Amino acid sequence: MNKQDISISKITNLLDESFKLRVNNLKDSVKLATEALELSEKIQDDRYIGKSLNMLSLYNMIRGKGSKALSFAERAIECFESLEDDRGIADAKYSIAGIHYKTNNYHLGMIYLIDALVIYQKYDDWHNQSRTQKSLGTIYEILGDENNAFEAYRIAIETAKKCNNKNLESNVYNPMSGMLLKNDKPKEALEIINKSIALKRETKDDRGFAFAIYGRGKVYNYNRKYEEARADYLAALSIHEKFNDVFGIGMTKHKLAQLYLETGENEKAKVILKEVVTFGERYNLSRTKFKASHLLYEIYSKENNHKRALRYLESYLVEKDASVNSQTVKVIENYERISTLKYEQQEENLKREKEAITIKKKQAEETAKMRQSFLSAMSHEIRTPLNAVTSIISMLKERADADDQKLLTSLQFSSKNLMRIINDILDFSKLDSDKMELEMHAVNFEELINNIRETYLGMALEKGIELNVNIDVTLNKFYILDETKLFQILGNLVSNGIKYTNKGSVAIDIELISSVGNMDTISFIVEDTGVGIAKDEQVKLFDSFYIPSTILTRDNGGTGLGLAIVKKIVELYGSNVVLTSKKGKGSIFQFELVLQRSKATVRIDQKQTNQLKGKTAILAEDNEVNALVMGQLLKKWGVKIERVKNGYDAVEIAKKTKVDFILMDIHMPEMNGFDATKNIRNSINENQHTPIYALTADVTAANNKDYLTYFDGFLWKPLQIDRLFDTLVNSKKPL
Repeated sequence: MNKQDISISKITNLLDESFKLRVNNLKDSVKLATEALELSEKIQDDRYIGKSLNMLSLYNMIRGKGSKALSFAERAIECFESLEDDRGIADAKYSIAGIHYKTNNYHLGMIYLIDALVIYQKYDDWHNQSRTQKSLGTIYEILGDENNAFEAYRIAIETAKKCNNKNLESNVYNPMSGMLLKNDKPKEALEIINKSIALKRETKDDRGFAFAIYGRGKVYNYNRKYEEARADYLAALSIHEKFNDVFGIGMTKHKLAQLYLETGENEKAKVILKEVVTFGERYNLSRTKFKASHLLYEIYSKENNHKRALRYLESYLVEKDASVNSQTVKVIENYERISTLKYEQQEENLKREKEAITIKKKQAEETAKMRQSFLSAMSHEIRTPLNAVTSIISMLKERADADDQKLLTSLQFSSKNLMRIINDILDFSKLDSDKMELEMHAVNFEELINNIRETYLGMALEKGIELNVNIDVTLNKFYILDETKLFQILGNLVSNGIKYTNKGSVAIDIELISSVGNMDTISFIVEDTGVGIAKDEQVKLFDSFYIPSTILTRDNGGTGLGLAIVKKIVELYGSNVVLTSKKGKGSIFQFELVLQRSKATVRIDQKQTNQLKGKTAILAEDNEVNALVMGQLLKKWGVKIERVKNGYDAVEIAKKTKVDFILMDIHMPEMNGFDATKNIRNSINENQHTPIYALTADVTAANNKDYLTYFDGFLWKPLQIDRLFDTLVNSKKPL
């Protein structure tokens, strides 16, 4: 047996053991499936990568981690599509369906279930047909279509018996018992739920046993056997909490609260129901949340607490409207058309929106053109002089004494703060027009976080508050990420925290959540003890130009773009920002990023200027101050330059003088940097293949696709001296 066969055998054993353990030890199931994924990626076997991802998707769905579950399932589909393995695709779609319908998107859930069911039927896969039909029955039941629900449950039991799977069979008896109870048939309900309990004991399925005794508790509750019902609910809750089964926890707590109401223990009921509402918000369990809100409304109405009653009534109506909508009901009424509904809806939407698109298209083109022109002008006119300021400060700091160093550091901080505000405005325009992209490269993670702290430490000390950073020691030292944009995210959150905190502290907590292969899921939390954000203003906080009226003062205003930019950049990483805040109690901003671990990068010491000694360059720059600063830098590094003031002269010099690299400003008179570079590349001359780097303050320059291939890279103004040096040192040799 070769190494590949041994690895596959080990992966198979890991996955088999993981699937067995899921009923009693979900934590170990995740661990084993993660190990299987890492081994599969190591041997580059897409089939087992897909199988491992499908299992991780299922387990994360159970744990209420919808975004993770969805990410694993989508990656699994990519693997199985490359293999043309439709059974693997069906398994992934089943997981995606569960994520959708458990978070109230019944329409999408049904579509994915039907897609999966068609494939399972093709292969006479009774096991998966059973669990898919059971899920369809659950959706039908939620939407009030009892006929289709009973039919789906009947087929689920029949197919479970065909594959002799007692666990699947008993899983269906739980909801069937509930439906019998709703139809005032407690005797039949008790018989069928006892059958489920017996099967769960036989198969030793602890997690499934929790759902079964929960079902029996409902029957006891119906028969007013409150002590027996309470015991079953608490036992079920204990098991659900052990497995962190969020759906089971929310469901059981809701029933327990109902029992307390019936036994006159209103205060206990209120405490639990409020927990359920919070729980529903945290895990996007809309149905659980709206049912709890309705009970709270009824309680407070009876207590004549009209203010609180109205609040929970509004919450109930909003959630219920989102949970069950007319479009989903139409899906139920026309079962045969579900599998093709996606395409019909697309055609219908296109037909309905055709006129609106035609009208808006011209307006959008004109608006985009105006925006690009404004953005280009703004970035060039403002950032170009700032480039000179920041570069001169950096050069002066190298030769200044201790006292001057303090002044220059203060000046540098002020210029960086001004640049941050300008970047907020310009970068938001790029993000708003979907022009922003992540520029990923290996970064020293701890060093980046410490740089962020150093940048804002002075601001914190000035206000007399602490700025603390806690980094998980298990994190890798290097990750592939966009350093500038992560700095923007944390910089905006930290500066806001300091701005709105008058006493106490601002803290950055960074923790490793999980590792899969060479990818780490990392949690970032920025917490402050500041003024906090009122509940009614939190939903608007990430909107463009919005500044909460409750915290708007002369001392802590701003552009109102920082959090809008944070939201958009985090979304570029495929994540989202969660805010937890209470007026007067501070705020917590949390997001998770999935980052690839990297090996250490080779850091070039800037003092080793001999690495560039003897090199030659053409510097095309029309701004005298910028040319002077750039000339001084290059001279210090031993680079001899030929400076020109326009693109035309750059082309002429390139024809006559062989150089090691060309630094080309974009906006110049007579001939711009784009056309000059194109001319050099397309004509036979000694510098046709010489590395050419664009020097520009225009954030729209990289959008000019007609010219992108002519440049070897873009160096943005204000120039980062480190990056300029590294770029030139690592520049490819001309052909």
